[in-house]
Amino acid sequence: MSFLPIFPLQLVAFPFENLNLHAFEPRYKHLINDCLEKGLHFGIPSVIDKNLNMVGTEMELLSIEKTYSDGRMDIKTKGKRIFRITKYHKTVPDKLYSGAKVEWLDFDLEGQYTLYEEIINQIKELYQYMNIKKEVPQLTSEFNTFQIAHLVGFSINQEYKFLQISEERNRQDYLLNHLTKLIPVVKNMEELRKKIQMNGHFKNVTGSGEW
Repeated sequence: MSFLPIFPLQLVAFPFENLNLHAFEPRYKHLINDCLEKGLHFGIPSVIDKNLNMVGTEMELLSIEKTYSDGRMDIKTKGKRIFRITKYHKTVPDKLYSGAKVEWLDFDLEGQYTLYEEIINQIKELYQYMNIKKEVPQLTSEFNTFQIAHLVGFSINQEYKFLQISEERNRQDYLLNHLTKLIPVVKNMEELRKKIQMNGHFKNVTGSGEW
């Protein structure tokens, strides 16, 4: 069992993710300063529909990029391990921020390469239909599904469910199932957009048999 300072946010953070944050509340400025001075890590549990969820990601403070005159900070962090809160403390003695006792959750990163290829190709197809000019990560020996979980149009509830899937193969299936359902919807929307844009334009019309 471990103790973590807690930084609840309305987002889902993933292991290995590089996450930039803006700390402006006094409690979070206090938390970041403690992490800097004492080498602490902190936890981001997700707040969804105003509810604090028990599973989150441990974050390492990489750097403070900018400190403003009023003490606000732009910081860079990186996701590490996944935890479950076993005991939440809204206040920590002598601290402005909250904390929690946590247990660490196991997860593996052993996926199938061919499925990674399929996922990447589907993301590229999705971006093409949506006209998104964004680089898709390259497949490397260290590639894993957590790296692309924010790139596929998940809702926050889907992201939270994804975080709790312990096996990489199951996360691959979850991603592919989502993309397989999403791409036809986006494709139809793009075709509808083009059809609406053509309204009022001269069209090439060909006959259709005898009718």
